[in-house]
Amino acid sequence: MTKIAARELALKALKAVEEDGAYANLVLNRILEKYQPGKLDRAFTTELTYGTLRTLNTLDWVISRFIKQPLASQTVWVRNILRMGTYQLLYLNKVPPAAACNEAVELAKKYSNRGVVKFVNGVMRNVTRNLDTIEYPDINMDPVSHVSLKYSHPSWMVERWLKEYDLEQTIELCKTNNMTPPNTVRVNTLRISRQQLIERLQEEGVEAKEANYASEGLHLSNFFSFRTINSFQEGLFQVQDESSMLVGHALNPSHGSRVIDAAAAPGGKSTHLAQLMENSGWILAFDLHEHKINLINDNCRRLGITNVKGKVGDAREIPAEYNNWADYVLLDAPCSGLGVLRRRADVRWRKEAYQIPSIVKLQREMLENVSRCVRPGGVLVYSTCTITDEENLQQVKSFLNRHNEFVMEDLTPLLPARLADEPGVNQGYIQLLPHLHGMDGFFMARMRKRGI
Repeated sequence: MTKIAARELALKALKAVEEDGAYANLVLNRILEKYQPGKLDRAFTTELTYGTLRTLNTLDWVISRFIKQPLASQTVWVRNILRMGTYQLLYLNKVPPAAACNEAVELAKKYSNRGVVKFVNGVMRNVTRNLDTIEYPDINMDPVSHVSLKYSHPSWMVERWLKEYDLEQTIELCKTNNMTPPNTVRVNTLRISRQQLIERLQEEGVEAKEANYASEGLHLSNFFSFRTINSFQEGLFQVQDESSMLVGHALNPSHGSRVIDAAAAPGGKSTHLAQLMENSGWILAFDLHEHKINLINDNCRRLGITNVKGKVGDAREIPAEYNNWADYVLLDAPCSGLGVLRRRADVRWRKEAYQIPSIVKLQREMLENVSRCVRPGGVLVYSTCTITDEENLQQVKSFLNRHNEFVMEDLTPLLPARLADEPGVNQGYIQLLPHLHGMDGFFMARMRKRGI
C-alpha cells in the first residue's frame, strides 16, 4: 500500500469525525481493520489522522491566511485535504513539501472537481512558500491566543490554565498533550510476574520496559495492536495507564474484603483491585449500561478473575441494601477528561467550559450516594482523570464539609516513594499532571469513615 493510499485512509477518518461526529479512535480502527495497511502505512495513517485532529485550530488559522473565502465554504473533503496537507508541511519534517502538495492535489482530483483541484494546488504551494513568514500572536500582548494557536488547544482551556499555572507550565502542559503517549499496560500478577511478562513479550517480538511509578506497569512498543499479541489474548496483561493503576493502590483493599466500584466500566480498576486482593473477597462493579457491564465481564474472563460481579446500576441510586456494606468504595467519577487529552486527539475540540458545572453536580450526587455504602471504619476513594480544581480537591472538600464522619487519610504509605513529597499526599490526596509526572492527569483522594 502506497503513502497516497495511507493519506486517503486518513482522509476518510477525518471526514467521518467531522461530518458524522465519529470518535477518532473508533473510526480509525474500523478503517484500518477494513483495509489492512502494512505496518508503515498503518503508522502513517494514524499519525496523519491524530495529528491533523490534534492541531485543528492551528491548521485552520494557517490556511485562512492563504484563502479569500472562509474554509467552511469548502466541502468536508476539501477542508480536510487542505488540513492534512498543511499538517505535513508544519509538523512532519520527513515528508518532502513537494510530496505533501502533490498528494493533496491527487486527493482533490478524486474527491472534487477540476476548479477545486487548482484551488487546492494554489493554497498548498502558497503555504509552502510562506512557512517561514507565519507569525503567531505576540506572547506578551496576547498570551492566550499565542499558546492556543502555537500549541493547538481551545482558548478557554489555555485561559483557564494560565490562571491556575504560570505561562511556562501552561505551555509545557499543552506540549505534553500533543505528544504520543506510551502504550502502558498492567501485568496480571495473578498469572505472571512483571519480569516473566517482559521475557514472554520479547519472545513475541514486543519491546517492554518497566513503567516509572506503578510496580505492575509496563510500556510496550513494536507491535501491531494489543489484540494481536498472544499474551494479551491469554490474559497476561490489561491496558491501563500508570496513574489509573495508582488509584487501585490508593484504595489498597485487603484480602477477603467487600468492595464497590461505583462507576466501573470497562473494568480496568475493578480487575486491578481483584489482583490486589488476589482474587478473594467480593467486588461489585456497577455501571449504568448493560453493554458496559459486558465489557467488564469480558475482561474478567480473559484475566481469569472470578471475584468481580458486574451489576447494572446508577451510582446516584445504589440500592439501600448496600448501605454500610462495603469495606472499600471506589468512585472513579465521570469528569471533563482534561487529564487525558493526549490519548484522544479529537476530544479537546468537543469540550466546552459551560459543561463543567453540570459534571460537578453529577459527581456530587454520585459521591453523596456511594458514601452511604461505606461501613464505619471503611475507606472511600474518589478519583477523576481531569485536572480542574472544582471537580477534584474542591469537590472533596465540599463533601467533607457535609460529612464530618469522613476524614482524609495519608497516602504516603500507599503510593510510590518518589511521589511522597508531592503536594497533598500526606493529607490524603494527589493531583498528577502529564507534563510533570509523564502519565495521564489524574486526581485521587482517600477518605476513611469514622468507626462507631
